[in-house]
Amino acid sequence: MASKREIFGWAMFDLANQAYTTLIITVVFGVIFTRVIVGDGPDYRLGNLLWSVSLAVSYALVILIAPICGAIMDHAAVKKRFLFASYLLTVISTACLYFVAPGQIALAMTLIIISNFGYAVGESFIAGFLPSLGPPEKLGRISGFGWALGYVGGLLATGFVLLGLGGIAEDNFANLRFVGPLAALFFLVGAIPTFLWLREPRIQRASAGHGPVSSRLDYLRIGFNRVAWTLTRLGRFRDLGLFLGSLFFAMAGLSIIISFAFIYGDQIIRWEPLYQMLMFVLTQITAAAGAFLFGLLQDRIGAKRTYNLTLLLWIAAVAMIAATPQLTLMLNHLAGLSLQPQQVFLGAGCMAGFGLGSLQSSARALVGRLTPLGKAAEFFGFWGMTVKLAAIFGILGLGVLQVRFGLQFSVLLCLVFFIAALIIALTVNEQRGELAARI
Repeated sequence: MASKREIFGWAMFDLANQAYTTLIITVVFGVIFTRVIVGDGPDYRLGNLLWSVSLAVSYALVILIAPICGAIMDHAAVKKRFLFASYLLTVISTACLYFVAPGQIALAMTLIIISNFGYAVGESFIAGFLPSLGPPEKLGRISGFGWALGYVGGLLATGFVLLGLGGIAEDNFANLRFVGPLAALFFLVGAIPTFLWLREPRIQRASAGHGPVSSRLDYLRIGFNRVAWTLTRLGRFRDLGLFLGSLFFAMAGLSIIISFAFIYGDQIIRWEPLYQMLMFVLTQITAAAGAFLFGLLQDRIGAKRTYNLTLLLWIAAVAMIAATPQLTLMLNHLAGLSLQPQQVFLGAGCMAGFGLGSLQSSARALVGRLTPLGKAAEFFGFWGMTVKLAAIFGILGLGVLQVRFGLQFSVLLCLVFFIAALIIALTVNEQRGELAARI
């Protein structure tokens, strides 16, 4: 079992990198990109499509690179070097978003592709440390603590930035362009404890034998060989494979919510700045609570059951989000209320926030329990590959669909994804999968 300081150092990376995903992908820059940089109002369909393309390209790069890097990291004690490289790449490219002006679509897309690639591949790298931090029965709690701390980081970063820069609006672009440097600074400083206190895990040689390593080409050869070896043996890890299939659909739905929630609120709900701020604050609080509380629940009822409960929560939340205007009219008619759509959307967002922390925490912990010893970085590379492939599928699917049918109807795609994820998850046997990983 790792020390409390080392676990805290590991979790601080989750806190630090949330400044990027929250400020750049979810809350601020995504809205700026569609409304100001592309600016194809009133429906912003081209902006939505180009935003989805940018994210999809960055995730495609992760798919190509993460498993190979994971295999190399499992063979040599270089996990922290890879993590540090992804960290620097994200910090530098995010800071450069300051230089993007309205109409500079190519520059904006390039910087989003680079920065989101660095962030996303770093997620896979930091997750590869998880199995070395404690025994399998403790991983749910450790993973939940990391996600909970991450949402606290997102809340702190976005709160300070929005209070300092003002509301998210076209006429405030001169201030909002500082969101890139500020997010980069938060990530830069927040992750320092990770590199000070997180130790390089000991290398446990897996069964795929390799000759002596004398050059970088040898490391690359080992990476490709170990990935090929894992792919040929995935049949042995049947439950891990089934879970990754379920996770594919779950993360396809989740990636849409993360990337388009505030765009949806801006374009469909047409919410006021006050409700933008309330949505962010409440979802961060409920996400942190969900990650922590469901992390404790995982250690009692198992990661798989926790994951399934979270999917049910997401199905309900997405149904509310897609039907917010109609649901508002129905509630006002049946109960004699005078609700506004932005208020009902806020309630749906709180439900989604609670499921957000739980889904990611339980998924990461379950992969950790089903991963063989000595192949953690490689298998978490495949976890990252599954998540990013799902993001490409989900985000591009929504981007194309909304061009034809509009954003509100296209969000129903998330509902289909979460239902498919639940059906597949019901076939996973957690105990059998753990046994296969330990043999």
